[in-house]
Amino acid sequence: MENKNQTWGSYFIINGITDLPSVQAPIFVLVLLIYLSILFGNTTILTLIFSDTKLHTPMYFFLGNLSFLDICYTTVTMHKILLTYTSGDKTVSFAGCLTQMYFYVAFLCSEYILLAAMAYDRYAAVCHPLRYQNLMSLERCSRLAMMSWGFGLLESIIFLGLISQYSFCRSNVINHLFCDLKPLIKLTCSNTNDIELVIQISAVVFGVFPLVFILVSYILIVSAILRIRSKEGKRKAFSTCSSHLTVVILFFGIILSMYMRPKSAYSIEQDKVLAILYALCIPTLNPFIYSLRNKEVKNALWKLKGSILGDK
Repeated sequence: MENKNQTWGSYFIINGITDLPSVQAPIFVLVLLIYLSILFGNTTILTLIFSDTKLHTPMYFFLGNLSFLDICYTTVTMHKILLTYTSGDKTVSFAGCLTQMYFYVAFLCSEYILLAAMAYDRYAAVCHPLRYQNLMSLERCSRLAMMSWGFGLLESIIFLGLISQYSFCRSNVINHLFCDLKPLIKLTCSNTNDIELVIQISAVVFGVFPLVFILVSYILIVSAILRIRSKEGKRKAFSTCSSHLTVVILFFGIILSMYMRPKSAYSIEQDKVLAILYALCIPTLNPFIYSLRNKEVKNALWKLKGSILGDK
């Protein structure tokens, strides 16, 4: 086509959160503070898991992977926003845009599967406590983690291969916070039936199926907990699952709202709000959800604080 505009020398302009000059500085400060809190909170979780042998268990192994994923996709999505506010340059190369989209989608899909693996871990712990060590061996945990990362990276290659073949002749202005699939698709003048179909299939395979797996796991977990006679036993069993269940509700609620809506219900401003919730709020809340409701993490935190300050 004459208007084909997809060479590696091409560029896009990302609108970002808002164009109002009066709120640029406050937004930059707010985003920077939230990003730093995400780095601090999730790095703290990773440090605690690596340093405290009591946290060398399958549950915290997966939590460490989750914290690392939170750091990765927040950095991928937020670094350009922060650079834009400091430099004033809203442009991003075609190669840079597709790279950002690739890693964003890869980390997103990886988290779907990782949360399902964490649900299986909680199911094994509550429903099969005597077989837990065998069911969640180090080898199996490693395979589940590698599967989550591998499927995410592999699935993103499919989207990258499809969208890199499209012609972008309508506009080069992305009315979004970063390079995401749907805003990019809106700019192409190519037939997008293939990638729209792949998005829907991906949403089912990597979104709906893991969610159904998690829900079934928790139905079995709740059934097992209700059979526990002691109140203390029930409370302890519920406490080990509540943090993960809270994260699942937040994550899947936001993500499925973004990607499972029909075209007629698509709204740029609504997508921006959901993107902020996903890219900033969830990674910020995750360390607090897992630490405030978890006695083992609290103990490890106080232990680490004592070792840093030299307390005896």
